[in-house]
Amino acid sequence: MTIRKIEVNDNAAVAAIVRNVLMELGAPKIGTAYADPYLDHLFEVYQQPNSVYFVVVHEGEVIGGAGIGPLINEPANYCELQKMYFMPAARGLGIGQQLMQQCLTAAKQFGYEFCYLETMPYMEAAQKLYKKVGFKVIDAPLGNTGHTSCPVWMLKSLV
Repeated sequence: MTIRKIEVNDNAAVAAIVRNVLMELGAPKIGTAYADPYLDHLFEVYQQPNSVYFVVVHEGEVIGGAGIGPLINEPANYCELQKMYFMPAARGLGIGQQLMQQCLTAAKQFGYEFCYLETMPYMEAAQKLYKKVGFKVIDAPLGNTGHTSCPVWMLKSLV
């Protein structure tokens, strides 16, 4: 498995992964990444300054990904870990931790001091990974992600 930056021809695969995983987990379509208006155009979204999206590729197929971008309506030193989803074949192999470390390294290089994320309460394996790398649950959402159906909010200091 390799990790690389998203390419324009990855858009459809990444969007399908996000939607398929959310459906697999029984997440609502409204108020989650499923309904993000830009989900089908992530390559273009992550061409913005201080943003990057990485994909995990196995045998030529994209099987997961995650990105870093500014946290809307927060100070410029806050970023968000975004769209971290994996197909079943990529889970439990340690690739999630590698990908997250790559995202957090990029966030630090961009000058971010805090990294925020939102998740679902039943995404326990993901939360375990987030906590392992230093994310802590916080009491209220930050920014304006539009993910009103994601009631678990976490924050990590990058300094």
